[in-house]
Amino acid sequence: MPAVSINIRLRSLLFFIVYNLLGIVHSLLCLLVAPFLNFRQRYAFVNLWTAGALWLLRHINGIQVEVRGRENLPAGESVVVMANHQSQWETFFLQLLIAPQATVLKRELLRVPFFGWALALLDPIAIDRSKPGDALKTILRVGRKRLAEGTNVVIFPEGTRQAPGQVGRFNAGGAMLACQAGVRVVPIAHNAGRFWPARSLMRYPGTVTVDIGPPIETAGRKAQAVSTEVEGWIRRHVEAPEAPH
Repeated sequence: MPAVSINIRLRSLLFFIVYNLLGIVHSLLCLLVAPFLNFRQRYAFVNLWTAGALWLLRHINGIQVEVRGRENLPAGESVVVMANHQSQWETFFLQLLIAPQATVLKRELLRVPFFGWALALLDPIAIDRSKPGDALKTILRVGRKRLAEGTNVVIFPEGTRQAPGQVGRFNAGGAMLACQAGVRVVPIAHNAGRFWPARSLMRYPGTVTVDIGPPIETAGRKAQAVSTEVEGWIRRHVEAPEAPH
């Protein structure tokens, strides 16, 4: 592993401090104003912190973003979005790129002080990963409801974060939801783990690339076939890792 410069270390520490302080303050504000807002207003207010985090990454850590294929995001229809999972970065960025949305996530995240409290205001699809059968039922039941309400559903089918350049085994839950609800799937691939590594304080400068694929039809298809197609597209578009400087 290459040596990390003192500049990157200091900037990473500064981001960590400011990001968390802003998160604590904003989460408390969210709890205060949430009772007076409808879902879309609440979604926008909570994600002011998300936008702030991306601003900090850009100006403190030098992390830029390039989105390719933005025209593939359908307008006027709810979809299931399936993306690879490398970092915490994509959980923020996709909240702004695809709005409104309900994210499938592990229930424990909602218990995290401040961050989890604000996250709960976004009406995510919280699952118990220790009970796979119940988790799938929750995804299908709540996911169909969200889609019918016009809210997109975002799922990370690998279930856990992978190293840059790698793609884990896909769970078919997202494809099953799309097939049962009769909606299309939008695949997304990115390389955020190169710049915001999982379980690391470091934030490395560079450009996160986000590739959005054409919507994949589900009508009359088996969930496994849809899942295989999505996985294949994502695997082809996940870039090989490059050592940060």
